Amino acid sequence: MTVATELPAAAGLLLRPFRDEDAAALVEIYRDETLRRFTRIPVTDLGGAARWLELQHRGRADGERYSFAVLEPLGGAAAEDGPARLVANVVLKRGTPGAATAEVGYWTAAAARGRGVAPRALEALTRWAFAAFAADGLVRLDLLHQVDNVASCRVAEKAGYHFGSLLRAMPPEYPLDGHLHSRSAPPAGGDRV
Repeated sequence: MTVATELPAAAGLLLRPFRDEDAAALVEIYRDETLRRFTRIPVTDLGGAARWLELQHRGRADGERYSFAVLEPLGGAAAEDGPARLVANVVLKRGTPGAATAEVGYWTAAAARGRGVAPRALEALTRWAFAAFAADGLVRLDLLHQVDNVASCRVAEKAGYHFGSLLRAMPPEYPLDGHLHSRSAPPAGGDRV
């Protein structure tokens, strides 16, 4: 199966695969206590960032994980034309390539929260995923978050992911209950569902 080479597009943002040169920005972003609380893989130094990046690179090569750096242009330049800073991450997780469902996830740097970055990036990833994997049978995307992550719930709703069910905690990896939100693929030639 060949994945579309086109990258997800979001207004005012550039989404691209992560690069090794993103390591220093990752270390800085992961200093945020809120981000560390809701993510599972710690990044505390350049070595940790290198390991995190290797997971993203390997996941893409294996067709199981498509993680995108979300960049915001600096100084009013178009993202493609000038300097930009890393403000978020969005990811499509395909634990079973060819399955009808996949999972999406995201995080947003502290400085970019509250400005609509996560919903725009998630919407772009969603459109991309349904287009890139339509022929592979992808029909639903799931989004999971802990019940105490109210901001993530709002992002899910803004991006059209409807609440589906409460997920029971599974300590130690998932110490709290969670929410399952889902979004279905649009009908061929139709609007989002």
